[in-house]
Amino acid sequence: MSQAVLEPDAAASRGMDLLRFATAGSVDDGKSTLIGRLLYDTKTIFEDQLEAVESASASRGDEYTNLALLTDGLRAEREQGITIDVAYRYFATPRRKFIIADTPGHIQYTRNMVTGASTADLALILVDARKGLVEQSRRHAFLTSLLRVPHLVLCVNKMDLVDWSQEVFERIADEFTSFAAKLDAPDLSIIPISALNGDNIATRSENTPWYEGPSLLHHLEHVHIASDRNLVDVRFPVQYVIRPQSTTVTDYRGYAGQVASGILKPGDDVMVLPSGLTSTISSIETADGPVDEAFPPMSVTVRLADEIDISRGDMICRPHNAPTPAQDVEAMICWMDESAPLRVGGKYSIKHTTRSARAVVRGLQYRLDVNTLHRDEAAGELKLNEIGRVKLRTTVPLLADEYRRNRTTGGFILIDESTNRTVGAGMIIEAR
Repeated sequence: MSQAVLEPDAAASRGMDLLRFATAGSVDDGKSTLIGRLLYDTKTIFEDQLEAVESASASRGDEYTNLALLTDGLRAEREQGITIDVAYRYFATPRRKFIIADTPGHIQYTRNMVTGASTADLALILVDARKGLVEQSRRHAFLTSLLRVPHLVLCVNKMDLVDWSQEVFERIADEFTSFAAKLDAPDLSIIPISALNGDNIATRSENTPWYEGPSLLHHLEHVHIASDRNLVDVRFPVQYVIRPQSTTVTDYRGYAGQVASGILKPGDDVMVLPSGLTSTISSIETADGPVDEAFPPMSVTVRLADEIDISRGDMICRPHNAPTPAQDVEAMICWMDESAPLRVGGKYSIKHTTRSARAVVRGLQYRLDVNTLHRDEAAGELKLNEIGRVKLRTTVPLLADEYRRNRTTGGFILIDESTNRTVGAGMIIEAR
């Protein structure tokens, strides 16, 4: 039996960090095959899983082991040969652990891609070397830029079907680089691969002597993500107030949550919003005991030197570096509800960090065509998978930052109050 993926605790004990990356591409570009190849080459699948895939491949009439079946888990996906839902997979190497979001390429599943890429450190876009860049390739690149994914990798797949042509690769690379220059893509890498045969996946391939860059796995292992985190703006949304129900512990009050950004240390001066009261951090605790500092994405309990009335939805920050308490918000919203569109005047619940409120749509400035980047300022609604710039008014102030500065405190979701279903995902452009 091959080795299993490292458990998070085991990986952490070896000092390994975590890379979240999302894959995207057009139909038959090979996304699921690539993910299956990564799992296979890093020996993170069991023998019985491989046997099941081999059996399924034979029953489909495939002349090879179809590694795409490792991720296309839904029956409808296997029958149609496409990816529908976001498939999350986990694997690890001696250097790093990974979470993969295999996202759909179809335009009707834009909401699924937004979901998968919203927490990604890196986006991996595949193109078929025979087809070159297509409309969906540009759409995927734009969406990753909109979601502020800091690292982008373009994999030119199926190079074996164009005889490993350096000319074909460079033409696609030049075209994509020119398009990416119009977007906010700070780190771009382009790699020629064959996911089916494993060329330039785990190791460098002899079929591309003209390519001087690393293999895909080497790049994923070494891409620098520590500096991507916002370690300047301290943001600690309070999720839960801990008051032990014990007769032996009577003088304890802790504030539990996940550090959104910045670094917290005992002795730091802090301010609590929305009250504006200040105090000092007396200690920071985890499930394993006290720590000297906390940084994203650690989940900790913060204790303060003073007794302050704090509840879920409040935020701990620096006295001179605080988010904007805002009830008027402008944001880009991806609409996810297939039953009803977003319209001006619509009322929804809004979930922002640990704070919940109600919101009304005050205006729709434009609907954005994600393929052409054209702004339709005459649009009156947003339908399923459409993206637009919207003005919202909330019942209570949100403790918000711009999304480009802080993806955690700059993002939110809209919820249908009658069904409790998530209907929209938003990225704050301006809050006041």
